[in-house]
Amino acid sequence: YGPEGVKYVQISPSQDHIKGKAWWTSYQPVSYKLNSKLGTEAEFKNMIQTCKAQKVGIIVDAVINHTTGADNKDTVGVGGSKYDAAKQSYPDAGYTKEDFHQIAEDINTYRKADVVWTHRLVGLLDLDTSQPHVQQVLGKYFAKLIYMGVAGFRVDAAKHMSPADVKGIKEAAAQASGMKPEDIWWMQETIGFPDQDPKIQPDQYIGTGEVNEFEYSYRLRNYFYGSIENLKHITDKLIPSNKAAIFVTNWDTERDNATRVLTYKDGDRYELANAFMLAYPYGTPNIYSGYKFTQRDVGAPGATDTSVPDATCGKDSQWQCTQRWTSIRGMVGFYNAVQGTKVTQWQDDDDNNIAFSRGNKGFLAINNTDNVQKVSYKTDIPDGEYCNVYVSRTCGKTVVVSGGKVVTTIPAHSAVALHIKAVKSFYDGAAVHKILLIMTGITVILIVIVAVRYKKRSIDPVQLQKQH
Repeated sequence: YGPEGVKYVQISPSQDHIKGKAWWTSYQPVSYKLNSKLGTEAEFKNMIQTCKAQKVGIIVDAVINHTTGADNKDTVGVGGSKYDAAKQSYPDAGYTKEDFHQIAEDINTYRKADVVWTHRLVGLLDLDTSQPHVQQVLGKYFAKLIYMGVAGFRVDAAKHMSPADVKGIKEAAAQASGMKPEDIWWMQETIGFPDQDPKIQPDQYIGTGEVNEFEYSYRLRNYFYGSIENLKHITDKLIPSNKAAIFVTNWDTERDNATRVLTYKDGDRYELANAFMLAYPYGTPNIYSGYKFTQRDVGAPGATDTSVPDATCGKDSQWQCTQRWTSIRGMVGFYNAVQGTKVTQWQDDDDNNIAFSRGNKGFLAINNTDNVQKVSYKTDIPDGEYCNVYVSRTCGKTVVVSGGKVVTTIPAHSAVALHIKAVKSFYDGAAVHKILLIMTGITVILIVIVAVRYKKRSIDPVQLQKQH
């Protein structure tokens, strides 16, 4: 990923958690030890070091709002941490009953912030994150990860903690790690709905870091199943770009809101939506990779109650390896190449075809119809023969720009993506690797892979190319 321009990889929660095959067991922590069904602490460290050597940072999904379900009957986590949910005792985490909110009711309304912050989320024991002791415990956990070399954090269920509590936790992390709060990269899960209390809306949390802009993903689905001409206005009334973390889908929405978001099950539309997200200048884009499923709670392929096998990608694999798709890899290069430019020359035909330039550095055209389209678009990129990085990694498909125009044919539900670092004349055997290396470290893409083990795997670069 490093040589191809990916800057970060976000992993699933690393904390010790309850046993079980379901994916959500990773979201019920019993301590902050780093032994889980994804691997050991030693493997975790090795992962960080291996990725850092290629200039790829690790983003940790931190579950800090709650622990386990109140009705959990087990007493030992996957990694060996002891706990007693009935007594609200989590000694290996450092929590006693006094550290939890004592309201034994689930959240019954989202129109009252205090209820969202103090009641239980689907039966999970809710930590009182306003308490100094809880903030200190969490601060030490974040500091440990920072010392180990973690590049940043995704904060789970942020809207279920008050903005003041989240700020206090981040300040505790800064104090424990010797950093300034603003220097800790912090992305927060905040699902906003207009009819909910204004105090829990995403804009209330931008003071501590980026926030997930779920509305962006909802609009993507609406437009790709309606008229993609509306994409021109997709960011209207959303969180400011420098505070927004965006995605087409994630592990929650593809299961619980599949009618509101695009998923891998939507085929070409899903692929095109990811391409648009990487091409359009808004927010921090997240590319999500998980696994195929038919039921909501089904665990990762081959998962047991205490372990997850190594992920495998390939034709017959149950893993949904989005990060290996030709279009995604090509659009990561596009994303890097067009940094610092704005959208110019927006064009659409009122019939699900759009095109735009990113200044003089890139050009994207999307055909979201069932028919092949012959197109002629204006563009601001220089004349020349460009590689269509959406459909080919080896410049097997090219498009000529002449007289400031792109005249070509786009297959149904496909795209043309051109940028100045993928020009035909550069694509000889020796140049490919150099072009990829140029892009390293520029992007802020996150590849999110659910339930991948941390175990280091040594792969020869030539073999890697063959596998991909």
